[in-house]
Amino acid sequence: AVESAKGKYAHMLFNELFEDYSNALRPVEDTDKVLNVTLQITLSQIKDMDERNQILSAYLWIRQSWYDAYLRWDKDKYDGLDSIRIPSNLVWRPDIVLYNKADDDFSEPVNTNVVLRYDGKITWDAPAITKSSCVVDVSYFPFDSQQCNLTFGSWTYNGNQVDLINSLDSGDLSDFIEDVEWEIHGMPAVKNVITYGCCSEPYPDVTFTLILKRKSSFYIFNLLLPCILISFLAPLGFYLPADSGEKVSLGVTVLLALTVFQLMVAEIMPPSENVPLIGKYYIATMTMITASTALTIIIMNLHHCGSEAKPVPQWAKVVILDYMSKIFFVYDVGENCTSPKREKEEECRLEGDDGGQRRHKEVRSPLSSRNDDCNLKEKLNGNWNKSYGVDGENVNCCSCYKMLIKNIEYIANCVRDHKANRAKGIEWKKVAKVMDRFFMWIFFIMVFFMSVLIIGKAA
Repeated sequence: AVESAKGKYAHMLFNELFEDYSNALRPVEDTDKVLNVTLQITLSQIKDMDERNQILSAYLWIRQSWYDAYLRWDKDKYDGLDSIRIPSNLVWRPDIVLYNKADDDFSEPVNTNVVLRYDGKITWDAPAITKSSCVVDVSYFPFDSQQCNLTFGSWTYNGNQVDLINSLDSGDLSDFIEDVEWEIHGMPAVKNVITYGCCSEPYPDVTFTLILKRKSSFYIFNLLLPCILISFLAPLGFYLPADSGEKVSLGVTVLLALTVFQLMVAEIMPPSENVPLIGKYYIATMTMITASTALTIIIMNLHHCGSEAKPVPQWAKVVILDYMSKIFFVYDVGENCTSPKREKEEECRLEGDDGGQRRHKEVRSPLSSRNDDCNLKEKLNGNWNKSYGVDGENVNCCSCYKMLIKNIEYIANCVRDHKANRAKGIEWKKVAKVMDRFFMWIFFIMVFFMSVLIIGKAA
């Protein structure tokens, strides 16, 4: 019986209130009086942040409240009925819009019910999915912070007719659903009164600044960490042996891999003049790999210098072969890097044993060597007689020895020149090996410092 009585009074109240009511005019008794509209924004969810198109999509709850001078009643006359819920299109509503809207859909707001109180206060809660323009600064991507503004104001009423009042100093974040990519660090609200060029009247608006901090874990593991690991492969190209034929191909492969990551970053970033931090890192790394590949080609030319090349300059012998080779632990070509001294001692010991044995033989049998010389002379004389058809008694033995010495000297000179040319090529190979080690450590240090620099931006 009580419920039916309240429903009866509600119908009676509704019919009496809206009998002569018009929702087309501003509900004030005095047209010179300002109507105050209280605005409150509740952020429920960030649906999307499109950095390339610079659009923020958010799910908001917009609460507006104002007083309607023509919708009041005495609640005692209606059995204590203090509020009713009615469709929002039946009452006058302020034309509060999002100024920086970036959506092509200009449909009407959601026609949710409004709460009408006996004193004329109307509260309208309406959900909205907004797409607003947001100037995105990607200079420190993926460790960047963004500030996106949501500016609300009346489209046709100036400040002398409708005035906006902040319900709170900031947007309400109590019902915010955590986003997987962004952290919310605040949503302060500021009221602005602006006089536009078209009109002399002031137009108030309320600007909510959404402060966002990007969660960079996804980009660290998918874009940054692979780049760092690939970058550390570039200096190892100097450690590869020159005869392997893979030094240049390794540098080119690493360069192509970094180019793929660079294109992935370019697809999600806006085409602006601000190059993101990770893009700068990619460009610096690609420049370094390009330089390392060029140096590898130059060093390979030094490695393959043959016998026709000029000898190693004296300054290079002193600086590179004497000092730098010891600093970077570079040994002679073909020498074991783990125990070079041991092998040298073994060779010297073997040579010493052979020399001792030879000296022992010479001391022990000097007469036998003389007999061998005599036999050698007889054989040479016999060969000379057979080849020229003359008697060995008439041939001068001295001329035979002179020709033999001349041939031996020629052979010795050829062997000596061959050894000198071979030593020249070995020196150039060692120079190339020392330069490889030098640039390997230089580029390792460069990659390390660049990685520490970009990771330090995350702190």
